Amino acid sequence: MSSVTDESLESNEQLELDTSARWYAVQVASGCEKRVKANLEQRIQTLDVADRILRVQIPQTPTVKIRKDGSRQHSEEKVFPGYVLVQMIMDDHAWQVVKNTPNVINFVGAEQKRRYGRGRGHVKPMPLSPGEVERIFKQAEEQEPVIKVDMAVGDKILVLSGPFKEFEGEVIEVSPERSKLKALLSIFGRDTPVELEFNQVEKTN
Repeated sequence: MSSVTDESLESNEQLELDTSARWYAVQVASGCEKRVKANLEQRIQTLDVADRILRVQIPQTPTVKIRKDGSRQHSEEKVFPGYVLVQMIMDDHAWQVVKNTPNVINFVGAEQKRRYGRGRGHVKPMPLSPGEVERIFKQAEEQEPVIKVDMAVGDKILVLSGPFKEFEGEVIEVSPERSKLKALLSIFGRDTPVELEFNQVEKTN
């Protein structure tokens, strides 16, 4: 993923714009982060506001999902599901461009009460602090891949291969980084902890 610092600035003019630009968090419909990013980037070009809305980012961390057969699927997981980050110079026009993008709910900010009448007030967008921005992107860049497996302590399993084939048991420990787990199997009438490969078992509950 792109970071705050990995895109070279093309000119001094762009650098001057960046100094007054701030990062804002924008709440979007669940599961629509990538669609919002693509739509907003298209609207930025179409509505000629590239000098006001500079970057749209979805901070992500690497994940590794271990399948039943032991193979690994590399992907990325959103740091803040339901949000995209936008670096922009806030004015009415830029605000409207972002706010009216399909599947955008609102900027994150302080709600200002209406002076009269009923209903919710206007949300005043609040920029993220430089420290928050640095922490978010640093976390996304430096985090070790999160290893995920569809197996957890307490799951009931059936052994598919090896010397304990067709034994049933309960998972007591999971080691994703080693692609192994420990399960209690009833051997000779006693619960015995046995280490097994992920691809040797299947979940039964």
